[in-house]
Amino acid sequence: MKRIGIFYGSTTGTTAEVAAEIAKKLGVADADVHDVASTAPHALGDYDVILAGTSTWGNGELQEDWYDFVDGLGALDLRGKTVAVFGCGDQTMSETFCNAVGELRERFARTGATMTGDFPATEYNFNHSRAADGALMCGLVLDQVNHPEYTDGRIDRWLKQVSEAIAG
Repeated sequence: MKRIGIFYGSTTGTTAEVAAEIAKKLGVADADVHDVASTAPHALGDYDVILAGTSTWGNGELQEDWYDFVDGLGALDLRGKTVAVFGCGDQTMSETFCNAVGELRERFARTGATMTGDFPATEYNFNHSRAADGALMCGLVLDQVNHPEYTDGRIDRWLKQVSEAIAG
């Protein structure tokens, strides 16, 4: 069985709550859910599957705790590991909606990891996002500010897709 680790950065607690919900739905133990503020990047090596979550701040930046972590990420070779990204944003910030999710995916892709977890962009209303590539978002994006009612269903659909990719 593949070992799953969830890594997140959260300022207000929203992304931490989403990470906990994902862990619950997957049956991932609390010990395998990591706040990047207090975790070293080498911890990624303990896992076959990595789910990484961030919120988007300011002008589309990563959540602040991710910066030191992704700097260390650059020295890692994650070939043979599967990574999917998720994050929170506010669709009213329509020029930078969930940009940080796109940046996080780019940073993990540079490590040689196999990336998975694209999600339909058509479910969202925004003008621009680094997380979007045509009709797809490069991971699960959630708007807990304006549309929390969609979160549970979106997580379920995303996890089904990620689980199928991991099994296949």
